[in-house]
Parts: sequence; C-alpha cells; structure tokens
Amino acid sequence: MMDEEQESTTVRYHPENLEQLQSQTHFSRQELQLIYRGFKNDCPSGVVNEDTFKNIYALFFPLGDSSKYAQFLFNAFDKDKNGSLSFEELVCDLSVLLRGTTEEKLNWAFNLYDINKDGQITKEEMLDILKAIYDLMGKSIHPRLKEEAVRQHVRMFFQKMDINQDGVVTIDEFIDCCQKDENAMQSLKIFDNAV
Repeated sequence: MMDEEQESTTVRYHPENLEQLQSQTHFSRQELQLIYRGFKNDCPSGVVNEDTFKNIYALFFPLGDSSKYAQFLFNAFDKDKNGSLSFEELVCDLSVLLRGTTEEKLNWAFNLYDINKDGQITKEEMLDILKAIYDLMGKSIHPRLKEEAVRQHVRMFFQKMDINQDGVVTIDEFIDCCQKDENAMQSLKIFDNAV
C-alpha cells in the first residue's frame, strides 16, 4: 500500500512531452496518445509497481503462473531501479520490442536474461528465465516438461551460445549466436505488426 505522501506525488505524474517521446521511440504521436490512454486507464496514478504489473500480466496468461516471468520483465523494464515503471520506461521498452531493430531487440533480450545485470548470462540465469517461461505457458504445454528437460534445453542453448566456453555468455556471443539462429530471428519478429 502507498502512504499518503507517495500517493500525492504519483497522482500529479504526467509523461514527458510527446514530441520528446516520439523522438525517443518508434511510435507516432497518435500511437503514444493511444498507449497513454490505456496506461492511465490501468494505472491511474501514472506509475506501475511490480505487484500491479504482475496482476495485469497474469490476465494475458490465465493457464500458467506468470508471476516469475513478470518479475523478470518488470526488472528489465525498470531502468532506474526505483521499483516502479513510468509511462516513459514502459513505452521505450515497448518501442524496442514492437518496432526496434534486430540489434535493439537482441540487446533488450540479453538484458532480460542478465538477471543480476553484471553484463553476462550464466547457466543459472538462463535456467531461471526458461523455467519462468515454461511456468508462464502452464497447461498449454503438453506434455508438461519436467525440470530435467528444461535443464537439458539450457545446457544445449548455453553450449551453443558460450562460444569461448568460459562459462558465461557475453552480449557479443549472445547477439552473434542469435543472429545465426533462424528460430531466434523469427521469434524477434513476432510483435513486428502489433499496436
């Protein structure tokens, strides 16, 4: 729960001017206005905390447990690490995911997988993300994957990505590997025509 002091500061929240956001994103002024109307409808205070984000995200994945993946997404979106998402943070990341270049999308994906933000991905981080994705999909995955199958997928992906075999995947290794993988490149295009 927010205390009254926090409530009064968030109630006055307004986004940066739209021209500036338009220059920072791949959205038109009209698209930004439309996205902002939806944002204000779901988040009247003008910011989203992690619990609200998880609740909204869960509506899109009713068959699974989206809480862990939503937490990872929230942390990737929360650039200033203040525990809440402003409209600007959200719309800048949506811009990358929906309209960004291949390199922007790959950098964003790397940031998601790099849970502790140390500039490299470990097997454990990759496992945490993949387990969260499988939990998210829930009952829609038949048959349900056992944890060992998920670990095997991680070992396979990690071995492919860790080009120099030093036990971590760097941004360069991640981008290089993804650009050579047709499935990875196709998955980046999934949202190209959204919004």
